[in-house]
Amino acid sequence: MPIYEYKAYTEGGGETQGRIDADTPREARDRLRMRKVHVVEMAAVDFAQGRAAPAAPSSREAGGGAGPTPARRRGASAGLGRRLGDFLDRGNPQEITLLTRQFATLLSAGIAVSDALKALVEQVGDRRVENAFRDVREKVTQGMTLAEALAHHPKYFSDLYCNMIKAGEASGNLEAILVRLAAYMQKQQRLKGKVGAALAYPAILVLLGAGVVMYLMTNVVPKITKIITDRGNVLPAPTQILITTSDFIRDYWYLVILALVGAVAAYRMFVSTDGGRLFMDRLMLRLPLLGDLFKKQAVSRFSTTFATLLRSGIPVLECLTLLKRLVGNMVLARVLEELRARILEGADIAGPLKKSGVFPPVVGYMISVGEQTGHLDEVLERIAESYDEEIDLTTQKVTAMAEPIIIAAMAGVVGFIVISIMLPIVQMQSV
Repeated sequence: MPIYEYKAYTEGGGETQGRIDADTPREARDRLRMRKVHVVEMAAVDFAQGRAAPAAPSSREAGGGAGPTPARRRGASAGLGRRLGDFLDRGNPQEITLLTRQFATLLSAGIAVSDALKALVEQVGDRRVENAFRDVREKVTQGMTLAEALAHHPKYFSDLYCNMIKAGEASGNLEAILVRLAAYMQKQQRLKGKVGAALAYPAILVLLGAGVVMYLMTNVVPKITKIITDRGNVLPAPTQILITTSDFIRDYWYLVILALVGAVAAYRMFVSTDGGRLFMDRLMLRLPLLGDLFKKQAVSRFSTTFATLLRSGIPVLECLTLLKRLVGNMVLARVLEELRARILEGADIAGPLKKSGVFPPVVGYMISVGEQTGHLDEVLERIAESYDEEIDLTTQKVTAMAEPIIIAAMAGVVGFIVISIMLPIVQMQSV
């Protein structure tokens, strides 16, 4: 049954909006009219495009006029807003995690899948997520499996999500899979937050320092250097460099902005290629301070995801195929691709990991023990727990080391400005 979004006026003259299920736009309008609601705009939700497409107006609403109605004009501007919203929307992981956990609770209480989806629809806060769940419910009621219905919304449900749901449906243990999925997603968000927090503080220091330097170069330095140059004395080399730099930033600031924008665009184009992405991922793993943090984050994500997939009953080869797209680093993805090829040839998992040079040796030895004992999923969970603790320590280390380095760099820049200003003043006093 199609879903329509509408904007309308109530009997008292107030504005209202919402969504309604109906077979046709006319039926939707009739049902709303029975509620004493006057519809001024209605659009069918197009899940394939992620936006609402204007529904055909009835003959009475069209009014036979050739020109666009105010509702249509509002619909055009609303369509632009929706397209902008769709561009900015990247899904809401926290809400998906919460809904996944609630879905598991509803199923464990004996509620049917379609009824559980209906209950979720009624409490979703994000409209796009709500529309996605409405579409999933509609497809499930039409006979599609839950995994197939979720796969139509990759923005919210990843390949890992859909494959685990598929395994849960096949094994008849869907609620347990959903609980495991929610726990996995929550853990990944927490891990991402730790790394983000470690990078946020140095980034803020850099931005503040750059702002202070730009203010000095464009407002303070020109006033002081003008007094110095008016004396007509020969300026030291540092002062000349400072004046030239200050004049360039003040007079050609737009070129600086264009250069920054161009650098960002060039970087995005570079990393959009396989070679560029591989180069940057390899470079990130070799950075003096952050490389160790990124490597531990990747190993933790690999171990957690691998363990979750194995516990869900997904075969090892299929797990490796999914992991290759989820590790977030092309260097590790190539190792996993080679690992999958070696397993097809009859090799074990631990051997190629030890020889990769990317995964720490201890990870390979622990996985070897897990393969021999038949408890690989438990060993992977222990590896993930161990690396989560190491990530906490590394995060504190990175933050502690980055702060004095950035402060020293900013102090060096400000010190150069001060020295460049003081040198000609000292020369004038000595003459």
